[in-house]
Amino acid sequence: MHRIPYGRYSKRKTNRPVVLVMHGLLSSSASFVMMGPEKALAYILAEAGYDVWLGNARGNRYSRQHAYINPTSPKFWKFSWDEIGDVDLPAMIDYVLAMTGRNKLHYIGHSQGTTAFWVMCSLRAEYNHKIISMHALAPVAYLSHNKCPLLRVIAPFSNTIATFLHYIGKAEIMTNKSLLSWAGDAICRNLAIFQELCTNIYFLIGGWSSVDVNRTMIPVILGHNPAGASVYQLAHYGQLVASKEFYRFDHGWANLWIYYSWTPPKYDLHKVTAPVFFHYSLSDSWTQAKDVERLGRELGNLRTKRVIPMATYSHSDFLIGINAKRLVYDQVISDMRRMERK
Repeated sequence: MHRIPYGRYSKRKTNRPVVLVMHGLLSSSASFVMMGPEKALAYILAEAGYDVWLGNARGNRYSRQHAYINPTSPKFWKFSWDEIGDVDLPAMIDYVLAMTGRNKLHYIGHSQGTTAFWVMCSLRAEYNHKIISMHALAPVAYLSHNKCPLLRVIAPFSNTIATFLHYIGKAEIMTNKSLLSWAGDAICRNLAIFQELCTNIYFLIGGWSSVDVNRTMIPVILGHNPAGASVYQLAHYGQLVASKEFYRFDHGWANLWIYYSWTPPKYDLHKVTAPVFFHYSLSDSWTQAKDVERLGRELGNLRTKRVIPMATYSHSDFLIGINAKRLVYDQVISDMRRMERK
């Protein structure tokens, strides 16, 4: 994890409310700082008076250490966001609360950062009581109407692809190598002839936005994203697209000794009783409105569903949008302060 304990101009440097921020698929904690002090969520939260902790999912560029397994081993990569929500996220929360002396914290998740939260609170319901408020930016659970081209193509073959890559030792996907960082600077910099191509490639997964992205920041973005992940994380999302349900990872025949059932169990979303605030858009290829509404109906304590008032707002704009502070972050902070007064 990374931490910003206070802002540059904050007068109060102790006893600050705590917030844990969790990134999405193929991203890292850098997603919340790379746009700079005036635009990035982590800095804005720090200046607003929060003790900011940034989590990193296992397997990204900042989370590649293990007690006894080397990341070069396929065994290291045998996990999906199920393990991130069931094991890693509770460990992060316990660590943050122990370090700060607090009993509860705020949680902000983007995309997979929301998925991991649903997993945690449904499998380990006691963690609901450690959350003051949860703010879901582009909430992901059901993917029946997902329009991400890559995910829809691989969805029917998710398990086969994951198993094949695991056995040939390629279970890590889209790691951020120095070559990609160099390419982002050399090829995608402002006024470069390939900048439009670079922009298109970046938004292939995150969703296109021609209005709210600062193209001059593409080299910086590509210097941090993608940050690496396990193929099983992507495969698990593919399973959700194919099944149209929100299940634990389908291990095939191994389900019997893992879950004591032939099929993976559904996550019980009614057990997610922490106060939840939705922030989503109507043109997000990942989080389609019908799927978000279905998720909201099943959660145990949904407080607000807020649609971003911009017709072209995409999945990536929650992190890199020019207007993200005005359209998203200011409202999140307002809701956090309101929950603190209760």
